[in-house]
Amino acid sequence: MLKQILFALSVIITLAVFAWTMNRLFKYFKFTKKKPLGDYGKRLWITFKVAFLQEKILRKPVIGLMHALVWWGFIVIIFGSLEMIIDGLFGTERILSFMVPFYDFMMACGDIFALVITIAIIAFLVRRLFMHIKRFYGPEMTKVSKMDANIALTIILLLMVTLQLMNVDYLLWTDATGEKVHGVYPVSKWIASFSSGTSAESAWVGYQINWWAHILLIFIFANILPYSKHFHVFMSVPNVFVSRIEPLGYVENMPNITKEVKLMMDPDAAFAEPSEDEEEVERFGVLDVENVSWVNYMNALSCTECGRCTSVCPANITGKLLSPRKVMMDTRARMKEKGPGLVKEGLDYDDGKQLSGTYLTEEELWACTLCNACAQECPVNINQPSLILDMRRYLVMEESKAPSGLNTAFANIENNGAPWQFSPEDRMLWAEGLEVPLMADKLAAGEKPEYLFWVGSAGAFDDRYKKVSREFIKVLNHFKVDYAVLGIEETDSGDIARRAGNEMLFQMQALMNIEILSGYEIKKILTCCPHDFNTLMNEYPDFGGNYEVIHHTQFLQHLIDSGKVKMNGGTLKDKKITFHDPCYLGRANGEYEAPRSVLNAIPSSKVEMERNKSFALCCGAGGGQMFKEAEKGDKEVFIERTEEALRTGCDIIATACPFCMVMMTDGIKYKNKEEEVKNYDIAELVSMSLGL
Repeated sequence: MLKQILFALSVIITLAVFAWTMNRLFKYFKFTKKKPLGDYGKRLWITFKVAFLQEKILRKPVIGLMHALVWWGFIVIIFGSLEMIIDGLFGTERILSFMVPFYDFMMACGDIFALVITIAIIAFLVRRLFMHIKRFYGPEMTKVSKMDANIALTIILLLMVTLQLMNVDYLLWTDATGEKVHGVYPVSKWIASFSSGTSAESAWVGYQINWWAHILLIFIFANILPYSKHFHVFMSVPNVFVSRIEPLGYVENMPNITKEVKLMMDPDAAFAEPSEDEEEVERFGVLDVENVSWVNYMNALSCTECGRCTSVCPANITGKLLSPRKVMMDTRARMKEKGPGLVKEGLDYDDGKQLSGTYLTEEELWACTLCNACAQECPVNINQPSLILDMRRYLVMEESKAPSGLNTAFANIENNGAPWQFSPEDRMLWAEGLEVPLMADKLAAGEKPEYLFWVGSAGAFDDRYKKVSREFIKVLNHFKVDYAVLGIEETDSGDIARRAGNEMLFQMQALMNIEILSGYEIKKILTCCPHDFNTLMNEYPDFGGNYEVIHHTQFLQHLIDSGKVKMNGGTLKDKKITFHDPCYLGRANGEYEAPRSVLNAIPSSKVEMERNKSFALCCGAGGGQMFKEAEKGDKEVFIERTEEALRTGCDIIATACPFCMVMMTDGIKYKNKEEEVKNYDIAELVSMSLGL
């Protein structure tokens, strides 16, 4: 009975302390913004793949498998831990052993995993203590953070050692007393063979010592976790469940902005009498932790500080201040700092500090290319770019603090319908000498083309990308595709404005474009720009614009697969081609095969860069970066990517995005390789191979 009483007290203390901690922690959630979830079936499937099958952590096969084995081992060992709790409370011994053969299987798996986890944890400690792994370091990784990791790993190691010794002593005791062995313990049986002849009394004492040590370590660890980065042990599964289920390229809508924009676009609505129950105007974007959504805060609590996000961040790789890991750590730290004051005084509490400004500088926020590499890599599905973008939204729409280059682009989009200072009337100059049908002419003739070719601002005005538009038109005309363009009716999709934080300008562009597209009853859209592809396909539906959007590489792949295209390669036969994956075609929307399929159909040799497909490095132009000065660093992102491309020994760097084309062309010039290496869009390569 004494054992039961002591055990019951330890359980009560453990649960009481844990409940107090969680209650204090989760009180902070009520100060965050609401966010609905929905589509629970899809969420369960993502949780199964990411949390239980460890899909994302296995992107790094060796170390990922070690982490996955530790996770799977913990899941199996929980069975034995639950049995220990029942035994401790009711004074029983191996109470679940009646569940044969399931019990034997679980005990055997737990025994094997205890050894596997022990080996893995020792390897993790060696990596942290003796190997200089870059992602374990950084300004945000203080001594406390490093000590936190080492303490947690040490406790896990002790848990596994005490579990193994408990099993060994149990086997020695049954051997000495002739008692029946409940369960199967292959590893412990082998270890016990070296201590045969141990007395029953010694084995029982050892068993009890290790039993208590193991279960009390579990209780202690459970109450340390909420104060540790290893809180993800509890938070990772629910965090994956509530995480983003849309494509990585999707940006969440701001309904409060939509309301404002519709008022601006409808003069009659602006003079309507305000409703009595009209809600207080929300802040645009995020200034401090009370402006983040509850999912953002859960993300922060779930961050294990592994650094995978920061290790793939193009800004951080090139020496800039931004670290996606720091964004989440700062959000967690800021809530820890401000939360008690919010609980006491409510939302009126102000300590003179903010998340944006005090913790995260403008330089950090503007260094992000919104390439989503960090979100792709996070093993628990944290979406760092969404929080960075929300802080940009505050800076732009509340403080008017965008970099000067972006302010110029905003003004040009608003006045000219493009980020450059060109007249909207010049939007068709790129097509001089070509037969390019206009939607207006087709409508006047009573015709309805199958496709709208969305040229995009770059395709219409950028000197280099105008050539791509022309070559793609040649391909469309060659195969007699039924298409038309909007001509001077087309205006910027708003992608640049949205990702630079100017949500109001984006929504104005989106609503105007949707009105024009609806007038022509557009169903299918072709585009060469992955940014427009992503925006039209993923984001316009929020405003009623639903279209089948096709990137030009997908369309070309379809033509090739249908047998319509026969390319002889022409001057490309002896060339070596490498392909740079556009972030908003590949990582943002999962399209990696279409461009490669098209390139493989061109007689030439192909070579991949070291970082390719979902691991590909951003060109550095996304998130509005192409229209502003880059933040200080060791080098520019486009130079880093160009150097990687040149290391392949290629003759041609193939791209499929106007922004990527500008960056890679600039990179080739910077490296003085214009004579040896060329940059072509895939549409140009197809046109060349067809001899058009």
